[in-house]
This record gives sequence, structure tokens and C-alpha cells, in this order.
Amino acid sequence: MDFNEKLQNLRKQKGLTQEELAEVLYVSRTAVSKWESGRGLPSIDSLKCIAKYFSVSLDELLSGDDILAIAETDVKQKQNRTKKLLFGLTDLGMALLYFLPFFAERSDKAVLSVPLISLSGVATYILAIYYVVISLTALCGVGALAFQNCKLVLFNRITDIVSLLLGVIATYLFIISLQPYAAIYSFFLIIIKVFALFKAK
Repeated sequence: MDFNEKLQNLRKQKGLTQEELAEVLYVSRTAVSKWESGRGLPSIDSLKCIAKYFSVSLDELLSGDDILAIAETDVKQKQNRTKKLLFGLTDLGMALLYFLPFFAERSDKAVLSVPLISLSGVATYILAIYYVVISLTALCGVGALAFQNCKLVLFNRITDIVSLLLGVIATYLFIISLQPYAAIYSFFLIIIKVFALFKAK
């Protein structure tokens, strides 16, 4: 007997509807419906709750291969959530350039280190580009954190690419405009993202 049939039988033996079981397990009725129709398997946490509630072992609910498949899926999801969290935080970290003294302010007598909000010794259009790129990157970070549980593969890939691309643009922009500290900071954030991508593979 497959898991979906076992779950259905256990639920009916307790005299529960799918909605009532969903409430007990703190999941949606749609999730229970999906499990019972054989269109998916629960997470490890949900599986433990099911086993505990019906007083059965995990082995009684699933075969060893199914348990391994669920565990692998859970690990992958956790890695992806960690990756999105790192991407979001590093992108938000770009907003610190507004306040960190990483920009060179050149005057007749000396070169001072100032934050972006105090920078005035550069062309207005360059300053505007700095603000646009940093603001877009920070917004990308807010989006990554807000949608870190999103399971749409295409959406996640696009946001990852946009985030990396903005980081590369920012680094290149800082290099060509002779802002080495801002460039090093931006490049360091890209390295963190690349590391997170490889860890999530």
C-alpha cells in the first residue's frame, strides 16, 4: 500500500475530514489533498507529526526510499532558503555604502574618505548612477528576503541572475570611476553570493 492510501485510511479510521487533519498538522487542506491523491509527499517535519498523531512509525508510513527522497528534498529546500537569505542580506548590505566612508572625495589638499550621502566631488550623472545601482540592489535584497520561500524555479533563477548582475555592474562602475574601497566591498559581496550558489547546488 502506498503512502497516500495509508494516510487516507488512517484519517478515515479517526473519522476526520481532510480539513480537520490539516488543522491538526498545521498545514493547508490543499497539502493533505495533494498527499492523499499521490501528487506529493510531506516534509520530514509533517511526516513526524503524522506518525506521532496516528501513533505509527515512519517505516509503517513510508518505504526507506521514500524517506530518503523526502530528506533530500528537505535538505535542498533548506539550502535554497539559506542561499536566498544570503543573497538578500548581501544585496541589502550594498545600502551600507550610503553611510560607510568608502568613497574618495578629492580636493586640492587631500583625498578624504566619505560615505555616498556626503559625496559631492564627482559629476552629477555619476552620483545619480551610484544611487540608482545601489538602490536597485538593496530593493533586490528586500525582494529576496520577502520571497525566500518562493518555490518557482524560474523566478528564483531570474532574481539570482539580477542580483549577481547588479553586483557586477556596481563593482565595474566603482572600478572605472576610481572608487577602490567601494569596488572591493562590492566585489566581496559578489564572492559571498557565488559561494552561496555553489553551496546550494
